[in-house]
Amino acid sequence: MSTQVTTWMIAQYQANVTVIFQQDGSLLRGKVRERSVVGEFDYWDRLGPTSPTLKTTRHAPTPLVNTPHSRRQSVLQDWEWADLVDPVDKLKTIHTFESDYAQNGARSLGREVDRQILVAMQADARAGKSGGTTVTYLNDSPAGAGTLTYQAAAITTPNVLTIKLALDNKIAPRGKRFMAVPPAVIEQLLKASSAPLASSADYNTIRALVTGELNTWVGFDWTVLDLDLFETAADATQPYCYAWHQDAVGLSLAQEIQTDIGIRRDLSNATQVYLLHSFGAVRIMGQGVARFIVDTDN
Repeated sequence: MSTQVTTWMIAQYQANVTVIFQQDGSLLRGKVRERSVVGEFDYWDRLGPTSPTLKTTRHAPTPLVNTPHSRRQSVLQDWEWADLVDPVDKLKTIHTFESDYAQNGARSLGREVDRQILVAMQADARAGKSGGTTVTYLNDSPAGAGTLTYQAAAITTPNVLTIKLALDNKIAPRGKRFMAVPPAVIEQLLKASSAPLASSADYNTIRALVTGELNTWVGFDWTVLDLDLFETAADATQPYCYAWHQDAVGLSLAQEIQTDIGIRRDLSNATQVYLLHSFGAVRIMGQGVARFIVDTDN
């Protein structure tokens, strides 16, 4: 409830509200598989690899292969956000709150989408016909990608190449590869003094030190997220980061963000700003997700 609205009272003589810096909604949507669904669960069906049979005889019986079928289940969850505007608040300020509250709530729900996508990267995945089998990250991950740790020093380009190799070894397709990291990882790569340098125009498609960011590097599209969105290993300075192929992670949407603004007569005619979002995320193919730990203190 907006009990802090008195800090905006008209004595401040301020017509516009300044929204405190925050990640503006989801940055990972469009970087995973995404579809709209109806229901409590969604199932992502998978086909496994097969091998052909060598033909050695003319007119021989046609050999048949047994194509492996499997699936992953995502559980859709409902996320709510609401705040109130008291009628007397409108008398004491020169600002309307409803649209600002709605935008602030939408940003919050968008960040939650990213948080749940990151959680799904390493969480136990539900497999089997009805999701009754549990697949841990370590049992599902690409070879060598279960224990990639860069905690003793700043992350380097050779470290990133090792992460790339983990996906390459499991034949994760080139292209549509992404990397999610906190800001400190970008800083560590840009200030590295040993070649190959992420900051050098000889290796990068942009002048990385001029812009202060990476866009595409070592075959990954880089996304920088708030440190608070990442789960951590030993302590809060050692987040789990992820590299993945777009088709390896799924986002099921039961409903886009729905907004309702209306009078609550049971609460002294306060105006309620209410938002609802319903979605679920799952790791579809562990071979396409590599987890690694970095140390943001370095």
